[in-house]
Amino acid sequence: MGRTSKAEGDAAFTDFMVQAEPSLMRTAWLLTGSTEAARELVQVALVKTYVSWAKVRPETALAFARRVLVNHKVDVWRSRSREVLTDTLDRPVAAGGTTGSGASDDRDEIVRLLARLPEQQRKTVVLRFYADLSERDTADALGVSVGTVKAATSRGLATLRELSGLPAPDPATRRPERSPR
Repeated sequence: MGRTSKAEGDAAFTDFMVQAEPSLMRTAWLLTGSTEAARELVQVALVKTYVSWAKVRPETALAFARRVLVNHKVDVWRSRSREVLTDTLDRPVAAGGTTGSGASDDRDEIVRLLARLPEQQRKTVVLRFYADLSERDTADALGVSVGTVKAATSRGLATLRELSGLPAPDPATRRPERSPR
């Protein structure tokens, strides 16, 4: 990044870390479904980003860190012979059997549904609709083609609709998408 001293580079990274951590944490939480696993994933991503900080351009720093985060999640997933999903909450349950907030309950349901998706579908759905990345940016972040992103996202959304009991969208009411030319 063209640093003149290590102290300036460290200060720039600290500023970046403060700015990027909430976004990375939300993405990691949706990819893992666990607050603790998300914290660990973000920590590893930030450490790996720091190691390469001198080579990272300021305008692409968040995309670089997100790519590191997703790649590390893939590496962890591949190294495990089997991931065990549990049906527990990361926060205390109120006396009425809920977490005390409809929004929290909705988020919990979304994470549970996302956890049931295959890894590739979960990553594309999270990056496209939660991190609000374009198809091209999602493809770049995952190192796959745009067609793969479209297919995985479509299958993921269909599976989420099926699992949640939501009806499929009516093709007659769907707005046609414009392709950039």
